[in-house]
Amino acid sequence: MAEEGGLAAFGEQLRREREERGVAVEAICNATKVPIRHIQALEAGAYRELPGGVFRRGFVRSYLDVLGLEERLWMERFEASCRESGVGEPGETAWVTFAENVKNSRGMPRRRMRLRWAGGVGMVVVLGLAGWCGWRLATHRGLIPRPPVWRSLKSWVDNAPSR
Repeated sequence: MAEEGGLAAFGEQLRREREERGVAVEAICNATKVPIRHIQALEAGAYRELPGGVFRRGFVRSYLDVLGLEERLWMERFEASCRESGVGEPGETAWVTFAENVKNSRGMPRRRMRLRWAGGVGMVVVLGLAGWCGWRLATHRGLIPRPPVWRSLKSWVDNAPSR
């Protein structure tokens, strides 16, 4: 892909990539839920017509995701294009950093997920055991089953003193 100069270069390259893949603008809009006017403004390089900051970057990320393009490379090019056009706001870097941190912290490590599941299963086992013990006590059977009455009587009769 040849590097082109000018403000509309990034948007033009995006449009070309979309057309090479045979994806319609409407399909991008349906997949990303981004209004068609914003997609057209992006492809035309009219960044001032796009919402600011995190939203603008989110639109581009969604667009890239639908086309299956490498996000890091294209986002660097988009940022450079924004700086060239003078659209990037000075306070925007804090929002960009915040959004990147949120994105990176969303996935929970597998180890923590396994511990959470093990704790949940352990809790179910403890509650089941407590329920069983409560049921045994409520039905006056006690926790340890007693031997049948005839065994107790036989034992009493067999051990009775002789007359």
